[in-house]
Amino acid sequence: MRDITIFSGSAHPELAAAICHHLDVPLAPSRTTRFANDCLEVQLQANCRERDVFVVQPLVPPVQENLVELLLMLDAARGASAARITVVMPHFAYARSDKKDAPRISIGARLMADLMQTAGADRVLTMTLHSPQVHGFFGVPVDHLHALHELAAHFQASDLSNSVVVSPDLGNAKEASRFARLLGRPVAAAAKERLADDKVVISSIIGDVRGRDVVVLDDEIARGSTILELLDRLAEHDVASVRVACTHGLFTAGALARIGERDAVTEIVCTNTVPVPEAASAAKLTVLSVAPALAEAVRPIHNGESVSVLFDAH
Repeated sequence: MRDITIFSGSAHPELAAAICHHLDVPLAPSRTTRFANDCLEVQLQANCRERDVFVVQPLVPPVQENLVELLLMLDAARGASAARITVVMPHFAYARSDKKDAPRISIGARLMADLMQTAGADRVLTMTLHSPQVHGFFGVPVDHLHALHELAAHFQASDLSNSVVVSPDLGNAKEASRFARLLGRPVAAAAKERLADDKVVISSIIGDVRGRDVVVLDDEIARGSTILELLDRLAEHDVASVRVACTHGLFTAGALARIGERDAVTEIVCTNTVPVPEAASAAKLTVLSVAPALAEAVRPIHNGESVSVLFDAH
């Protein structure tokens, strides 16, 4: 791969290195400096002139720090005469802020998309956006992958004869149905109402789960409020076991420990779109790599080839 330069921000350098390994290209160095007044400065320490530049930076806590660093990296690449700049953003934290659901409220996803484009982004590569409509907030091309095949391949290695896939809410039911088809299993969904950021209520589960081995599929687990509420409802249906799967395993505020301590939960599976802190590691946790999938998308983007085949493959 000629005339390509890949940089990593501070958010997830391990994932950037893994992507570079699969592409057999070096990870270009960069330096982020914090001044006494708390401002950041970024220097890209590799040639960008007329090169195809990729910046790997998921928006993960501390989100605002990582966002500003990303914007500065984009600005630096543009100022260095990069031919094209692609943001590789496996997790877009602001995707949850996608609608006006209260008076005088900001729509953060649209604003952050505008900021990235203003800073110099020509293209965005992302994975499993919280809401599909966020794709349309960007004024530049967006390649939106998912991790269903990586997750399905993991579960297909075990006995699924008594399994049912459960979506924790109706909004995720479409993705859960695709996942269930990959596994050849039926699907069910929970009727959820969110009362606050850390408070949800599930009134019922639509579908047959009694006595079944449940595979819960969610796009993201942060505090784990939804999963814990779902586990309570599943217990009322006397399910045999529960395995929890998600793409983005943020596991904030001790969520992994609270989910893992439930006796019915036999496994928690996520991908490495976000770094899983060592303190959050648990015996029940399995982390799958999406570096091959992202590398498989970077290659045709760089070569000017179609990426659409990957939407089915991944």
